Amino acid sequence: MQFDALGWCDLARKIKSPNCDERSVGMPVDMVVIHNIHLPPGQPFAGDDIQRLFTNTLDPNAHPDYAELAKLRVSAHFLIRRSGELLQFVPCSQRAWHAGVSSWQGRERCNDFSIGIELEGSDFLPFEAAQYLMLNTLLLALAHNYPLEFVLGHSQIAPGRKTDPGPFFDWSHIALPQTLSEKSAALQKPAL
Repeated sequence: MQFDALGWCDLARKIKSPNCDERSVGMPVDMVVIHNIHLPPGQPFAGDDIQRLFTNTLDPNAHPDYAELAKLRVSAHFLIRRSGELLQFVPCSQRAWHAGVSSWQGRERCNDFSIGIELEGSDFLPFEAAQYLMLNTLLLALAHNYPLEFVLGHSQIAPGRKTDPGPFFDWSHIALPQTLSEKSAALQKPAL
């Protein structure tokens, strides 16, 4: 797995999202934030509504929950489908709009210095082995290309507001380079 100069991954299917902007000059990307997403909620995992949400093409009439969702302008850098397929919406050199109101160790606005990875899933079901395999491959490649110090759940940077990646995300399945593992020892016990 490799990244070009802008931070597009060669193994990802590219679907450009307009929901991004430029990072501040000189801002190091030192964090990965892991999320979960399931659209439509409570339905089988299928379809492309997640892509539609991230590209502002979600039909507000397609599901009762979509009227409000369709108004949002959100994205993530990556989405890992249940099958392990990797999609990329925003190059790593840009800021994706995934974290919202957030902070970590006194730093606000985690979008400024993070890469957002969505896993197709929910707080109510285990994730698939293929997703962990792709996530680990992606994390190792990102750690090789960016000065990562933290791999955290959305719940850790937005406590009380967010719960993802949720109780079924198994942090023990995450493989990181030794230096990053030492820095992110806290990821084994994420705060909910």
